[in-house]
Amino acid sequence: MDGKGKERHADDLFKEFKETSITEFFRKNKTHLGYSGSIRSLTTVIHEMVTNSLDACEEAGIQPDISVAIKKLGNDHYLIRSEDNGPGIPIRHISGVFGKMLAGTKFHRNIQLRGQQGIGVAGVTLFSQITTGKPIKIKTSTGKGKVNEIALMIDIAKNKADILSNNEYSQYWRGTEIECELKGVNFTLREQGPFEYLRRTAIANPHAKITFTDPEGRRTIFERSTEKVPKPPVEIKPHPKGTEVDDLVNMAKITDGRKVSSFLTSTFSRMSNAKVKEIQKIINEGDAPFDLNKSPKKLTWAECEQIINAIKEIKFLAPPTEGLQPIGEEQIRKAILNILDPEFEAILTRNPTAHSGGVPFQVEVAIAYGGQAGRNIGDGTKVEIMRFANRTPLLFDSGACAITKSVNSVEWKRYGIKDFDNSPTTILINVVSTYIPYTSAGKQSIADDEDIMKEIRMALMEVGRKYQIFYSRQKRDMEKEVRKQILMRYSTELAAGLANITGKKEEEILKKLNTLVLEKLKLEDELDTLEEDEEEEIEDDSGIKDPEEGMVSGAENGT
Repeated sequence: MDGKGKERHADDLFKEFKETSITEFFRKNKTHLGYSGSIRSLTTVIHEMVTNSLDACEEAGIQPDISVAIKKLGNDHYLIRSEDNGPGIPIRHISGVFGKMLAGTKFHRNIQLRGQQGIGVAGVTLFSQITTGKPIKIKTSTGKGKVNEIALMIDIAKNKADILSNNEYSQYWRGTEIECELKGVNFTLREQGPFEYLRRTAIANPHAKITFTDPEGRRTIFERSTEKVPKPPVEIKPHPKGTEVDDLVNMAKITDGRKVSSFLTSTFSRMSNAKVKEIQKIINEGDAPFDLNKSPKKLTWAECEQIINAIKEIKFLAPPTEGLQPIGEEQIRKAILNILDPEFEAILTRNPTAHSGGVPFQVEVAIAYGGQAGRNIGDGTKVEIMRFANRTPLLFDSGACAITKSVNSVEWKRYGIKDFDNSPTTILINVVSTYIPYTSAGKQSIADDEDIMKEIRMALMEVGRKYQIFYSRQKRDMEKEVRKQILMRYSTELAAGLANITGKKEEEILKKLNTLVLEKLKLEDELDTLEEDEEEEIEDDSGIKDPEEGMVSGAENGT
């Protein structure tokens, strides 16, 4: 019925039916990209710029040297400039990198990278454009003696950037500089602002030097604490256990394999000829057997479903882990000592395992106590939980994140931290994987995956036990010092009394009494050290081991 009560024909209803471009969708739904709220939007822009710089430098084997500057132009109006010393961007790819949604070098690859959704700096271009109406400016060079200064804006209807100007000149410089204006954003020094984002980025990327200039002109340099550039991550084949029927159907359409058997062995990791024979045997025992020597392009949905069901019944080795690139315990320790300077730190990298049936991942955890650890709030200190995914800080949506839930599930009182929420403690957790199960396109929260949460809890409990040993030793040292002072005081009084009774010199008696006190305390130290060594040996032997370690069966993952 229309507004006059008349019935409308279906053809009339579908007159407005039309295709919406990807860019138009994100323009109207920018919250999906993390552009919601004045503080979060600004931090998201910094995140996208810095993430691209780090990925580019690492893939090129370059020590990252990144500069970020924020200048206030007016009320909620800022100019953002970032610069790196990376490999630069070839001119033919500029339009795609900065102006095309869901395009790039990451999304289609089974590889551990910070950003994998093909949005990145194109989202920055779009956000700048819809808040100021101005183009984004790029200066880039691949180091071949030519520099290009470009201004571009996105054609929303075409999901493509229009280059408004391109000034090319000769100069021997290499890297990329991005400049954009934003409105409706706000700079803050609070935990979710750009400064904290860069501080945490420096901790998780100790090989990078990051220079930040805030709107007040204050300049902070996070010096690199290691010269070692991480090896570039390796692309790995998908694991059979993490494959759905629809995945297999689409893979079969584009394979070069002539037979389903060779398609399976060439496409998947841990898929040997022996495993293919097991799949064939299970299929032959079913209601609709077919030969795996047929062309994969002729596979039907039902046949792909049979293959996936057969895979579920078979045990495979856990996914290969050469594609994972953790920060590393020594690198984390250097970064923590450089930035937090704690009284105590413990770092642990768990062995790789798998989530979602066959996606490799690894968990790194660190705990720092005292020094600059924790968050300073007025006159007090609160615990600080630093969440990372593939070395990238996660500052928002913490309550819904698997990392936060895992931290809160640990009974910290058992490990000597009685008031955990108000302790000078920093907990760092980094989840690395070829696929991070984010809860949204904003990539700020990890989904409640049971396997990931279990690994985080196991790691937290291990570093918690290390803190417990430190806390017990610290407590005993304080108690020994108190006993020592008491015994020394009584030794002085006792020496005076014994001198009166025996007629001997008080100094000599006091010296002997003090020697006895120190010998007693030394004996106690040796006994305590022996007990601590026994405790550490127990901890080393307390790891939970899978009797079928290294195998993946059904939904169970081996390490």
